[in-house]
Amino acid sequence: MTWSPARYLTFEAERTRPVVDLLAHVPTDPVRSAVDLGCGPGNSTEVLIRRFPGARVTALDSSPEMVAAARARLPDIDVAQDDVSRWQAAGPFDVILSNAVLQWVPGHDVLLPALVERLAPGGSLAVQMPDNMAEPSHVLMRETAAQGPWAERLAGAARAPLPPAAWYYQLLRNLAGRVDIWRTTYIHVLPGGPDAVVDWVKATGLRPFLDPLSPAERDDFLNRYRTKIAAAYPPLADGTVLLPFPRLFMIATR
Repeated sequence: MTWSPARYLTFEAERTRPVVDLLAHVPTDPVRSAVDLGCGPGNSTEVLIRRFPGARVTALDSSPEMVAAARARLPDIDVAQDDVSRWQAAGPFDVILSNAVLQWVPGHDVLLPALVERLAPGGSLAVQMPDNMAEPSHVLMRETAAQGPWAERLAGAARAPLPPAAWYYQLLRNLAGRVDIWRTTYIHVLPGGPDAVVDWVKATGLRPFLDPLSPAERDDFLNRYRTKIAAAYPPLADGTVLLPFPRLFMIATR
């Protein structure tokens, strides 16, 4: 998939708040080394640096566009282009952060234990993932994909829903001395009405649906999707729209 740092950061405050909330609950102290897996344009890495100002912080992302944006934002930080699933650094790390990334990476039953193994004693793996596949924003993109002339090409575009929280707890409880897991639904107040919802997901969830299409097909897809979104997210009297956004958080501490 292609990623646009500028489009992603259109809602920077809303996208950054969950990583602030996540890192606030990390119990590890002191933190000497920390890494941000899937750093995007660097907003999450910036929070990591503020949270642990004495740590040596590194970061990586698979998108060259995101890596370039993160390097420009944080010129003193080592930002590598790499894929989380193929990341080879042995560590140990005091904190491994992954914010809104692992929902794109399959095989959590193998990946999460491998990440915990790279923690120093007392170190923490801190993960946040959108858990919104049952929300209208994502139900309607799958519906639009299935109803158009592109249905066959987009049959596998949707990512799988996350396993339940209990599954993650049981997996991590066997690996770590302490596991903190919770789910929060943020209610984002977006100016611009339903079009703001479309703009939000164009930077993330819609990418697998739009990337395989021609420009004309993308316009057609977005027009159909926008009509559905307008019905599902009616604007309030002041023109804003409320976007409920569930997210799953977990911290595993060795």
